[in-house]
Amino acid sequence: MLFQKGDKVLFIGDSISDYNRAKPVGEGLFEALGTSYVTDVAAQYTCMMPEMRLRFVNMGVSGNRVRDLKARWQTDVFDQKPDWVSVLIGINDVWRQFDSPLQTEEHVLPDEFEETYDQLIRETLPRVKGMILITPYFMEPNRADPMRARMDEYGAIVKKLAEKYGQTFIDLQAAWDELFTHMHPANIAWDRIHPNHVGCVYIANQILKATGFQGL
Repeated sequence: MLFQKGDKVLFIGDSISDYNRAKPVGEGLFEALGTSYVTDVAAQYTCMMPEMRLRFVNMGVSGNRVRDLKARWQTDVFDQKPDWVSVLIGINDVWRQFDSPLQTEEHVLPDEFEETYDQLIRETLPRVKGMILITPYFMEPNRADPMRARMDEYGAIVKKLAEKYGQTFIDLQAAWDELFTHMHPANIAWDRIHPNHVGCVYIANQILKATGFQGL
């Protein structure tokens, strides 16, 4: 298993992680973790492997792009002193290129995305046991769709960085593609981005598998 007893696991990203988590720090009682996949991961580890005494923190912020993560990385990652950092980012970096095409200052193009993400990984690894890097996604099975094709470029960057630094990699886009051989994306998210609880559990299951969860 990836985690060790007493580890602190921090999740950071955009609205897919946020889901109304407590601010400024998403940790504690009474839905402080929010209602995203983070809560589902924490619930499984906490109730099925209580002897591990793992600590979970949700630092997702709705609307964030990778440049926003960089701006708050000191307070929201380094100051929290986690043992593991899980990152799910890139959706808004791509989405703004399509829903706000004329506001180019809001766009994070591939070169900036890769350079910024690389810097965050490089600066973080000496301080933690490891990182979990998750691809951004668009719930569109048609790979020729312009936004899906663009998202795949950013997913490829995440994979490249995970391989470069030897970190745990989760291809969430590929996982969605597998699920949607059995159902339509509308069953999970009306906007093909924000999953319902079924989708949140599905994301959590990808993380549980990648981290070697042994609670079942």
